[in-house]
Amino acid sequence: MHELTARLQDLLERFRAGQRVALGRGITLVENERPGFQAFLHHVLVSGIRAARVGVTGPPGAGKSTLVAALASAWLAEDEEVGVVAVDPTSPFSGGALLGDRIRMNDLATDPGIFIRSMATRGSLGGLAATTREVLDLMDGFGFPRLLVETVGVGQTELEITGAADTVVVVLVPESGDGIQAMKAGLMEIADIFVVNKADRPGADRLLKEIRAAIHLRGPAGGPPDATAGHHGVDLSRIGSDAAPKESRRWEPPEGWTIPVIKTVAHAGEGLVELRAAIAAHRTHLVESGELEVRRLARTETRIRDVVERELRRRAWADPTAREHLASGPDRVVGGDETPYSVAAEIVNGLMRGESRE
Repeated sequence: MHELTARLQDLLERFRAGQRVALGRGITLVENERPGFQAFLHHVLVSGIRAARVGVTGPPGAGKSTLVAALASAWLAEDEEVGVVAVDPTSPFSGGALLGDRIRMNDLATDPGIFIRSMATRGSLGGLAATTREVLDLMDGFGFPRLLVETVGVGQTELEITGAADTVVVVLVPESGDGIQAMKAGLMEIADIFVVNKADRPGADRLLKEIRAAIHLRGPAGGPPDATAGHHGVDLSRIGSDAAPKESRRWEPPEGWTIPVIKTVAHAGEGLVELRAAIAAHRTHLVESGELEVRRLARTETRIRDVVERELRRRAWADPTAREHLASGPDRVVGGDETPYSVAAEIVNGLMRGESRE
């Protein structure tokens, strides 16, 4: 399974030689799930995961792209190379990314120290494209020490960012509505760092206070957190959700980390020093507390499950008998002879019998 064709072996060698064109072609290979992409990823990942990954998420209009560009610029000024993955909405006409983030980061695109890739969600929920994590792996394997990933920001469900980043920065703005009350629980509970961007606008100080108050809402002293508390002790009942979403990460927040809330005006560079310091401090805390390894283990388990499920789907619909059952199944279900469950059982049982004969 892990053998490469001559073409992909050549691509891998150019990739390892540091050719940016090879990185771009590798990403295209993975994005489009072309033949051999999993073997290519396998050979890239045998060297392990090294990059510090920062995810930036939040509602539309929060200034995420401006903030990402400002962070990247600051690291580039210190001669640190940066990889950026900007997930854009999918065009309803072409199916591709609208490329808004790449346009907004245009001033950085010519810097030799940065590589920016826009990705289309292609209908994927959770704020990320289906292959975002694999594209980050490619950038990691290419040698970028810092990776920034920005979610599409289509709502408050960007929970997949926890499976892609070590540090999650949640960006809010004073116009977010009635402060924390307007935000869904999932987005609030995934933050390692909160940013109130566009802090030169009215309501910034009030939002800052509301976030800090929500962070410090804990359960009874000496007892477990309240049933409505999220991973960071945020009172989910006040934020409009009855329970934490199933997609939220499995690990608990590291003890001793107090979630900072930072005011920024990204377009003017205000608050960037404080934000970078918070990101660095969180990284240090993750490493020293052992939480980085815990998070990576949790992410890796999820990745293994995802790869298995994708491979099973691929094998299922590549099987001619399964395709026949799928083609005839709807007529039998609508006719009252079968149900979706019985047809699905036929497909699964057929696949298992086929495996046992191999």
